[in-house]
Amino acid sequence: MLQIPLWKRFAIWGLVALGLWFAMPNAFYTRVETHNDALVEIDRLGSTPEREAARALWPDWLPGTIINLGLDLRGGAHLLAEVQVEDVYADRMDGYWPDVRDALREIRDEVGTIRRQDSAPGELRVRISRPENIARALEEVRGLARPVVSLTGAGSSDIEVAADGADLIVRLSDAEQQATDDRTMQQSLEIIRRRVDEVGTREPTIQRQGTDRILIQVPGIGSAEELKSLIGTTAKLTFHPVVGRTENADQTPGPRNILLPSMDEEGVFYVLEQTPVVSGEDLTDAQPAFDQNGQASVTFRFNPTGGRKFGQYTAENVGSPFAIVLDEEVISAPVIREAIPGGTGQITGNFSVEESTELAVLLRAGALPAEMTFLEERTIGPELGADSIEAGRIACLVAFAAVLVFMALSYGWFGIIANVALILNVGMIFGLLSAIGATLTLPGIAGIVLTIGMAVDANVLVFERIREELKTAKGPARAIELGYEKAMSAILDANITTFITAVILFAMGSGPVRGFSVTLGLGILTSVFTAIFVTRVMIVMWFERRRPKTIEV
Repeated sequence: MLQIPLWKRFAIWGLVALGLWFAMPNAFYTRVETHNDALVEIDRLGSTPEREAARALWPDWLPGTIINLGLDLRGGAHLLAEVQVEDVYADRMDGYWPDVRDALREIRDEVGTIRRQDSAPGELRVRISRPENIARALEEVRGLARPVVSLTGAGSSDIEVAADGADLIVRLSDAEQQATDDRTMQQSLEIIRRRVDEVGTREPTIQRQGTDRILIQVPGIGSAEELKSLIGTTAKLTFHPVVGRTENADQTPGPRNILLPSMDEEGVFYVLEQTPVVSGEDLTDAQPAFDQNGQASVTFRFNPTGGRKFGQYTAENVGSPFAIVLDEEVISAPVIREAIPGGTGQITGNFSVEESTELAVLLRAGALPAEMTFLEERTIGPELGADSIEAGRIACLVAFAAVLVFMALSYGWFGIIANVALILNVGMIFGLLSAIGATLTLPGIAGIVLTIGMAVDANVLVFERIREELKTAKGPARAIELGYEKAMSAILDANITTFITAVILFAMGSGPVRGFSVTLGLGILTSVFTAIFVTRVMIVMWFERRRPKTIEV
């Protein structure tokens, strides 16, 4: 019998309504986008009349998720950056020096005096005064080695220790270098993502390419230079003891010291101890604020480890200057008036409100572990994106109109029912894309156009099968029922194989290929649903109302 239970009808129409509900905000794209931006700004910066007015453009009780437009549709910036992973090796070796020094001090009566020597980047060279006991020193330092934390380096040690006369040479092992490179790239990716997300851009593409390159595409940003200023700033914050102050830029700072310029005082340089007391890695938060004079500043807070070191140092050095260094420039060098045990502080300087806000963003995101060199940069204007959207819209309308006309002329009333299902199908595609927060690109539009062409294939199979059944003198109800039953296997076979292809494209591809595969895969799901269930329930409802003795397909 040509029947569909009432609960199943409610379920089918409920799913259709849910898809259209999520797709609805895209019809008011600008208003919803302004509303969403206002919500983010209110959450970050507080409420103002302007932000509340922008928020009121779209009701909070309606869905607010919209399809994000990709770089080729919205315009924006494209960068290809190369990470100088070798820079991290020198920092790692500098961090090993206290451990090596303490280990050798425990056997000082055997190795004599210990002195660090100048060495190549990524290498730690330590000289002892009793070279006849170099084997004992090697044994002690090798005891500091730890297992490499990676799958490829399992069973290996993180350092290699060798002797060169009276010198011990400590280097990272090959396995540890590989693991360090991977960690550096992952950390760079995460920090870039956090920095970009902080400024409210939508759906950036940030992915690793090869061993040491990162592709960055950010829709909606003004230019590649603006993106570089945000991403390329290392924002490395450190706190150093001050050795002295000078106006001689050529002054030799002395061993294990550095000479850095002042950010505010032109021609002034500070001699600082090279090893910082606390670094920005111990920061947990940074916020723009105003100091007691009403000037823009940045407040910061350390984690428990950094707060303990910061508090201990300030307690032991009351009355001494303490330099706050950002990207190798001394922001300020205040005198420690009293111990600061809470792990919080304030950075002051000649900041504007915008500069203090940007600095807080960079500090919250963390310091890039290594310098990046930009190999390729492009700015895509919104005009090009508008042209792409217009071209995609025309393609969709032409494909849509051609399919609607073909189905109406070929199958009459049944073709019109298929056309209604096709319209609902496109609406559900946009609803799914909005619900999952997908990014629509020009290849994604191509996937939708292809889906429009393929969506009626299932209906064609069903309607042709109904025609065949009508030729065997079966009644219209039985012919419709058999048409759907016997066409089911062919419909599933064709769409499952195409869906598998879309999954493979998503798994193996990147960028535009993934955008195409997402819309194609979602389009297959919605088209099968509308062809098998929506058109059938529409035909059943029509048949129950009209009770025709014969039907024309």
